[in-house]
Amino acid sequence: MFRKNLKKDPELFQNVSEGLRRLYRTKLFPLEDTYRFHDFHSPALEDADFDNKPMVLLVGQYSTGKTTFIRHLMEQDFPGMRIGPEPTTDSFIAVMHGDQDGVIPGNALVVDPKKPFRKLNAFGNAFLNRFMCAQMPNPVLESISIIDTPGILSGEKQRISRGYDFAAVLEWFAERVDRIILLFDAHKLDISDEFSEVIRALKNHEDKMRVVLNKADQISTQQLMRVYGALMWSLGKIINTPEVVRVYIGSFWAQPLLVPDNRKLFEAEEQDLFLDIQSLPRNAALRKLNDLIKRARLAKVQAYIISSLKKEMPSMFGKDSKKKELIANLGEIYLKIEKEHQISPGDFPKLSKMQELLNAQDFSKFAVLKPKLLEAVEDMLANDIARLMALVRQEEAAMPSQSVKGGAFEGTMTGPFGHGYGEGAGEGIDELEWVVGRDKPTYDEIFYTLSPIDNKVSGAAAKKEMLKSKLPNSVLGKIWKLADVDKDGLLDDEEFALANHLIKVKLEGHELPPTLPNHLVPPSKRGLVEQD
Repeated sequence: MFRKNLKKDPELFQNVSEGLRRLYRTKLFPLEDTYRFHDFHSPALEDADFDNKPMVLLVGQYSTGKTTFIRHLMEQDFPGMRIGPEPTTDSFIAVMHGDQDGVIPGNALVVDPKKPFRKLNAFGNAFLNRFMCAQMPNPVLESISIIDTPGILSGEKQRISRGYDFAAVLEWFAERVDRIILLFDAHKLDISDEFSEVIRALKNHEDKMRVVLNKADQISTQQLMRVYGALMWSLGKIINTPEVVRVYIGSFWAQPLLVPDNRKLFEAEEQDLFLDIQSLPRNAALRKLNDLIKRARLAKVQAYIISSLKKEMPSMFGKDSKKKELIANLGEIYLKIEKEHQISPGDFPKLSKMQELLNAQDFSKFAVLKPKLLEAVEDMLANDIARLMALVRQEEAAMPSQSVKGGAFEGTMTGPFGHGYGEGAGEGIDELEWVVGRDKPTYDEIFYTLSPIDNKVSGAAAKKEMLKSKLPNSVLGKIWKLADVDKDGLLDDEEFALANHLIKVKLEGHELPPTLPNHLVPPSKRGLVEQD
């Protein structure tokens, strides 16, 4: 007789995707299946869910510019695209990479094992007839996929039923995407009941949520400030969290700005949003890991709830009345589980939704608590996830340049139209003359009042003058390091002029460069820098 080895060898993984897939299949799925997780919360995950590219979900009321936003990112029309002032996109369109332009209808899409949409089959024909995949060769789509959604209706239009649970479909996508972008129109900022319901349905995914206030070039600066304030107030009421959602303001299409007053703001905001989207491929593995941890925590709570209800059920008579009583007292069962197993209240599913779903269930078929299943998930969270985290960092280090390329992302990278080109420390980058020389006569007047010796002022004398800028010592210390080009602890007239130029750059709200750019090196020191 061999004694069974009580301590199992740690799991070994080749890569993050394969590791997540194995952990889910061997440790989390058995717990989910036993305690009916898929009936209550979310369908089982498939292989495609672990291998697919990062996805961006666009949500907004009709005519907020969702489809135009996608076209702006890709700089190309996609199959099935329709743009107009009325609700034109009446389907969910997954815009994905393909060798040729083409459209795959919903019913064919949900039977394709290579696409992560098979479980959408549960939403029925009414939804599948309104779902398709637009495939096309585009460099942006080599790194990410984009999901365009039907415009959310307002006023009378929202009374007309869609024939499927719109909020539930969006929630399904929200669980699986890497970024959710909510689009608002600066021109007509009304949040309809259906949109409020959708935002609440996405509440558990605030970490993925970003807000875009689009068409902001159509209003004046004063109106924009009011609209921005109204939007933040409205979102605060709906989302109801202490953290403020990140809002990007701009005009996301390739047309001239109608009111160009805020051009610099729009450029900076677009750059920030593009950087956020470009980081998705790099952070995709970490997002999938994070989502699996969230799912595991909910599956544990589900197991405790279902097994507690099973334990309370009588074996013979009075099952129906006991079921009604248990559903009515579900809040007390939550509290009992919370105390008994030290679970955070935030890990529990919404009480009213759970009560509604329990009504349709047969409690007598529920499973009792099986400690081994829970232990496997605990072991996964405590040990396997930590090993996968280390693997995530290794993969990130091996592929540091993973980011979205092509389309609108290329226009913001280099050349004179790159963000911040020719501004701040970049001013004068294309000029033959030393840009600091323009104001050098003014700086020289101050320099000679500091009693220079051999055309150099001491650190103490320069400090006294530099402190007048009221910038913090940490910033002035960095300016000193950049300006003292020959590193002799003194500043000559050129270096002193350079220090003052960098102070001006910082006071105008720009960032200091990490190292001194070539065009800012004083003419007399250029040979010195090249030798270094």
